[in-house]
Amino acid sequence: MNELDKKINEHFAGKVVRKDLTKLVKGNAIVPTYVLEYLLGQYCATDDEATINQGVETVKNVIAKHFVHRDEAQLIKATIRDKSTHRIIDKVSVRLNDKKDVYESSFANLGLTKVVINDSIVKQHQRLLSGGVWCLITMGYQPSEERDASPWIIESLKPIQISNVDLDEYKEIRKKFNTEEWIDLLMQSIGLNPEEFTFRSKLIQLARLITFCENNYNLIELGPKGTGKSHIFSELSPHGILISGGEVSKAKLFVNNSTGEIGLVGYWDVVAYDEFAGRTKKAVRGLVDIMKNYMANKSFSRGTEVYGAASSMAFIGNTDHSVPYMLKHSNLFEALPKDYYDTAFLDRLHCYLAGWEVQKLRNEMFTENYGFIVDYLAEILKEMRKEDRMNDYTRYFKLSDSITTRDKTSIAKTFSGFVKIIFPHGEFSEEEGRLMLEFAIENRKRVKDQLRKMDETFEKVDFSYINNKSGKKTFVQTLEYIENRELLGLEDDEPMPEVVVATPKQEVPQQGLDLAEGQKIIRDNQSGISYDMLFGAYLIGAKEITLIDPYIRLPYQIRNLMEFAKLVSAKKDKLEEVKLHLVTNNNEEYITNSKEAFTKIADSLESLGIIFTYEFDEGIHDRSIVMDNGWKIVLGRGLDIYQKTDGWFDIAEYSQETRLCKGCEVTYVKG
Repeated sequence: MNELDKKINEHFAGKVVRKDLTKLVKGNAIVPTYVLEYLLGQYCATDDEATINQGVETVKNVIAKHFVHRDEAQLIKATIRDKSTHRIIDKVSVRLNDKKDVYESSFANLGLTKVVINDSIVKQHQRLLSGGVWCLITMGYQPSEERDASPWIIESLKPIQISNVDLDEYKEIRKKFNTEEWIDLLMQSIGLNPEEFTFRSKLIQLARLITFCENNYNLIELGPKGTGKSHIFSELSPHGILISGGEVSKAKLFVNNSTGEIGLVGYWDVVAYDEFAGRTKKAVRGLVDIMKNYMANKSFSRGTEVYGAASSMAFIGNTDHSVPYMLKHSNLFEALPKDYYDTAFLDRLHCYLAGWEVQKLRNEMFTENYGFIVDYLAEILKEMRKEDRMNDYTRYFKLSDSITTRDKTSIAKTFSGFVKIIFPHGEFSEEEGRLMLEFAIENRKRVKDQLRKMDETFEKVDFSYINNKSGKKTFVQTLEYIENRELLGLEDDEPMPEVVVATPKQEVPQQGLDLAEGQKIIRDNQSGISYDMLFGAYLIGAKEITLIDPYIRLPYQIRNLMEFAKLVSAKKDKLEEVKLHLVTNNNEEYITNSKEAFTKIADSLESLGIIFTYEFDEGIHDRSIVMDNGWKIVLGRGLDIYQKTDGWFDIAEYSQETRLCKGCEVTYVKG
């Protein structure tokens, strides 16, 4: 275990589980993660290896004996009949048979229908009436000579979820973790390896959880396939339900006018619509109007009766085109069904997550470390729905007066959700508050920017905030606009933060032009950035270049070095030689291979007129490029500004401009 795992087990003993165990016990069982981790929590919530191994075997046996596989349904039925009683794990849904005045249950995998269930069980677990719930059920079998009588009996039923949690204890223990540790714990809890994600990428993943802890929160995420958009909504919590976007009806979602039954929003904390995008998909007539009313007023009506509900909504779908294409030719909502391509409906979305920033999930992006049993986390988030943190940002900041009430509400709800997730104890610094607020503003601005493109009646909004202490006003811009500013032809008065702006038309300054001192900021997940754009103009005329970077040892770091050397070759006079000296650090594990690699690099670069030398210095920490032409470039992250690619078959492996960046700063100083 690493230090974080030890700390997690020390303070949350019995409430955490090693995340790779889920794969060990799942086998071919089509069952949500929260069901498996509920069982693992009974037997494996420890750091003792012997107990874990024994617990895994126990859970495997429980799954083998009691989980109902559809292809083994007849065998399970026979077992129940032979034993007269048998415990099973299955998904159960209940409907009222008004002709017989009884509740009847259906079993998703066992295949049984119309099994009478006791009224008291239904009253205790009302979500059985909508969508189905995974349960531990003790089934009995008692033959009857009565006509049409079912021999199947539900002796007991228990939904698979933790019965209670101590929120105050959770908040107190949170204080023992710093922010980075806590975010990494949450990432591991949802099954992801935090080392593979930038801070911004972590926020995008955790933003999906806001729907579980914030009442009536409306989120949309559109992006490419294979990025795990729907995973959290289907696997994390027994309080959320994932349905196909094409299967939504007024009766299923809100109320059945024929029977009077309340729909999904009355029973679930989160209703998520999978595969929501698709221009050819159609909505039931009138559904969008009901949804608009519910998303705005938190209520829906049936005849003269009005029902309130707190269910949040998440809309998940795939995009058809690249982001630059959509921004130039249409808008970021273009993939939605025609019926939902409605500005009044879209204006009710509090947050538009940039799904295109999420990388496709690779094996190394999943964690094998410890995290909360997801059902425990789900119950904590449910408890947090009772709290209101929407004004917490006012502790340090004030939103622009020109921001509309609906925009402010959207920003405040996203901020509130992040506070509940990352700072449940309510303690956060001004800088931490700034990061959450800017993320919240950006994801609401993304909605509003597209609405302005779709409908000119939407006025331009000043998405800025003021620091209460300093009075400084800060404008917030979406990352996709920063990356494509000139391509989109943004207005000259459009406020732009101080960041690197990459466009296809950008030209690198030539020798003789004045180069400015200053700083460039690269944001997490920004693309379109190359070494040429950052360093190219400053290398011109340099005969001696010293690169100071303590981490040049792993294959991708060596690749970065070679790409920098290639740039040096492109900027030097072809008839002159340039000395390139590397100062780096190393350890015993890598030093032999590094020396061999550097020797080969020196031989390779010699033919290009680059004299490459290197030295190891254990004392270096800062990163920079120092040149004899009078310029020094201070590098926040050294050459390591890019996130990992998917390897040989990913174009980003060969094209710097298509790689996603890690957030960092580059400072230019004239000597």
